[in-house]
Amino acid sequence: MEKPRVLVTGADGFVGRHLVRHLAMRGYRVIAASRATFTFDNPNIAAVSLPDISRLFDWQPLLSQCDTVVHLAGVAHKYADDSLYDHVNHRATSALAQAISRGATKHLVFVSSIAAQSGSYADHELTEDDFPTPHNAYGRSKFAAEQAIRAAGISFTILRPVVIYGDGEKGNFAVIHRLSRLPIPLPFGSLTAQRSVLSIQNFSSAVELALNNPRAKRETFIVSDPEPVTVADLIARYRVGAGRSPWLIPVPESWIGVALKATGQIAIWERIGRPLVAPPTKLLAIGWEPS
Repeated sequence: MEKPRVLVTGADGFVGRHLVRHLAMRGYRVIAASRATFTFDNPNIAAVSLPDISRLFDWQPLLSQCDTVVHLAGVAHKYADDSLYDHVNHRATSALAQAISRGATKHLVFVSSIAAQSGSYADHELTEDDFPTPHNAYGRSKFAAEQAIRAAGISFTILRPVVIYGDGEKGNFAVIHRLSRLPIPLPFGSLTAQRSVLSIQNFSSAVELALNNPRAKRETFIVSDPEPVTVADLIARYRVGAGRSPWLIPVPESWIGVALKATGQIAIWERIGRPLVAPPTKLLAIGWEPS
């Protein structure tokens, strides 16, 4: 059976590059859309230009080439004001959903974020049934995009991944791995806060499931590796994998928290010293098999 043609927007980013290659290796014909010039050495991948999505444009020429859409393009991991987040993450997604609603039936997989549901930490295990409480402009723009998709009356799946790690990662994981490479002991041995994380391989397999499983339609899913970790776990794994000692000093958590808050780094403390556990229970229940 011939697999569908998949349009992937934002194909030149860390997540997009991995996803495009994953789908192509699985036999999908992929239209990789990005603003930057990017080439893929695979006959199943056709690279195409993506217009500036912060401005209105006609989605139909791109939609005419595909059967399904995975919408990744957006603003993240950089400074942006509320207006830019809203235009790129919310309004452009709404325009895409409306364009899909006016044409032949196509399934849209929208890659949202756990930030659409929660702040950087939570005092309970998150589930899709929790009332969304985004704490920043990025999260609010993603949640607004989700609402626009639901209102468009199209076939969709919404994915809310937690922080993603893998080759080429950005954001918090890149910082942790830079710290792990330092040839010095690190004072994080006592950090016990559990954090849900997601490998890029598991993310890609979750997208593939959303493209194929009828039970994923018109549903929203948290996406994470089944087992949460601590920052101490991450650093130790990275160093041991590089053939080194974990070299973690058990400095009391309270000392680290006080030091970071005193230096204006409370956001970092919230990401390493506070928990955020978001299990993929609902996704596992429809047959997802993470590695």
